[in-house]
Amino acid sequence: FLDVTLHRDNNITTGKIYQYVIDKERRGDYLGKTVQVVPHITDAIQEWVERVARISVDDDKTEPDICIIELGGTIGDIESMSFVEAFRQFQFRVKKENFCLVHVSLVPQPNSTNEHKTKPTQHSVKELRGYGLTPDLIICRSATPMPLSAKEKVSMFCQVDKEHVICIPDVKTLFRVPLLMEENGVFNFLSTRLHLMPKSNYDRSLMIKWRDLAER
Repeated sequence: FLDVTLHRDNNITTGKIYQYVIDKERRGDYLGKTVQVVPHITDAIQEWVERVARISVDDDKTEPDICIIELGGTIGDIESMSFVEAFRQFQFRVKKENFCLVHVSLVPQPNSTNEHKTKPTQHSVKELRGYGLTPDLIICRSATPMPLSAKEKVSMFCQVDKEHVICIPDVKTLFRVPLLMEENGVFNFLSTRLHLMPKSNYDRSLMIKWRDLAER
């Protein structure tokens, strides 16, 4: 999709972060202080992200405009708690105009009713808020397109504008996903939210070609 070249440092793991902190402790960088998850591990995560975000990923060797970070797993997993806290601090430090949180949530459909169940999404967002992070966009993954009533329910109970609740149903090919996101206004939202100037070479014909590719 992105036509970018990524390196091993673009893959951030808990093991890499802990090794990075241990190496700093052995060098005496912490001046004998007790190493703790907060602030040492969380600071290391933020330092790693900021360093990698400045590395060029294409042929022109320019610094990227944005850095996309995927925090996998389920909110509340103990394995990812240090990352959640790190991004809570990061969001506060770099300010809202430089940080956008997209929450991806499964909306199940039981075979008996085929109704879109939004409770799991409501609970996950509630828990996420409890850790100090509030989603700007909610991407709802479902088997079929969500009705307006389900989107309104997610919007109401998650305190996110209805226009910022995006449904991505199952599709025949992944190449359809960027088209669905553009149709739902994600490109315009991110441009405004992050104060990004549209590239002069951004051409709608590119999306036309992409659509042709997706429909093959």
